[in-house]
Amino acid sequence: MAGLIEPHGGVLVNQVAEGGVRDALIKEAESLPRLDLSHKQSCDAEMIGIGAFSPLKGFMGKADFDSVVGSMKLADGNIWPLPITLSVDKADAPAVGSRVALYAPNGTLQAVMTVEEVYPHDRKAEANAILNGAEDDGKHPGVEAVKAEGDTCIAGPIEVVNVCVDPEGPEAFLDHRLTPAQTRAEFEKRGWKTVSAFQTRNPIHRAHEYLCKCAQEITDGLLIHPLVGETKPGDIPADVRMRCYQRLIKDYFVDERTLLSVMPAAMRYAGPREAILHALVRKNYGVTHFIVGRDHAGVGSYYGTYDAQDIFNDLDKENLKIEPLKFEHAAFSKKAQGMVSGKTFPKIEGDQIFLSGTKVREMLSRGERPPGEFTRPEVADILIEWATGA
Repeated sequence: MAGLIEPHGGVLVNQVAEGGVRDALIKEAESLPRLDLSHKQSCDAEMIGIGAFSPLKGFMGKADFDSVVGSMKLADGNIWPLPITLSVDKADAPAVGSRVALYAPNGTLQAVMTVEEVYPHDRKAEANAILNGAEDDGKHPGVEAVKAEGDTCIAGPIEVVNVCVDPEGPEAFLDHRLTPAQTRAEFEKRGWKTVSAFQTRNPIHRAHEYLCKCAQEITDGLLIHPLVGETKPGDIPADVRMRCYQRLIKDYFVDERTLLSVMPAAMRYAGPREAILHALVRKNYGVTHFIVGRDHAGVGSYYGTYDAQDIFNDLDKENLKIEPLKFEHAAFSKKAQGMVSGKTFPKIEGDQIFLSGTKVREMLSRGERPPGEFTRPEVADILIEWATGA
């Protein structure tokens, strides 16, 4: 669309069937072999269908897989950091040239796929790419998920017949489930030419709010874009997080400069490489500037604090196009009486208010609000209600 950043690869993909084409696919699926998708694969199918994974039109073949894990590029040369694959057990792999019906975990027909390639799933290579040089201790959730996947990949384009496979589910958010085409249309409607995006899988605390506000100062608008696909056990449920985002935006953000929409992707917890994926996806949504904070998409201590920022330094800027906004760790300073970072205020022992996730959860479970300098009281109250079951 004129005036907005170009989608990755130049064209915004749309693999969602409509009207008579959709009806014909549903009818055809009745006689096709059935493949049941995992939650991650189902998320990936939706992301492919709506164009969020442009330029991908389906699950990756071997040439793309090898190039991605080896050099963070698709075979055509476009930057791409992580494999997007559909893996099955070898005994269940369909023949090349066949068509198969893909069903979501809840039993809903999601897509029809044309199988163009079948190849061995190099799970070790994919796991090493996710680890990015870190030691495999058998506890990384993204790596363990890959190890549990099938030993054979099937590749080919998909035609999606049901985008949101559970429209009545707690994570459907139909009013906020905007496709890349829809966010681009909304940006144009609002006259936004530069847009910053904030990726999150957690409630937004004061430090995150500070990053968002800084980004708003330099762009026309802000897309708060929480991930609502598959996450690891123990993460705060998406419906609870959405209540937090909505209340925070209502009370503390300028409505006409802020847009809340959800991203139906699965977390891979791949740190630096996933930071690139999150940036490219937001580029497809029409975003020009992407916030990359401390330990973006990380888990545990597998990655360095700012590895997810440093990895952007070595990428082809002409192909990347979206601008990473790199922020250092921020916290509330009692002396400065405001949010500060290592770039803006000297470090003073005991000055900054910082709480670990464990400490925050303990307070919430006791019905206690964390300090207002750490999280807004309105957000804390929503989380207390969830944590205590009140």
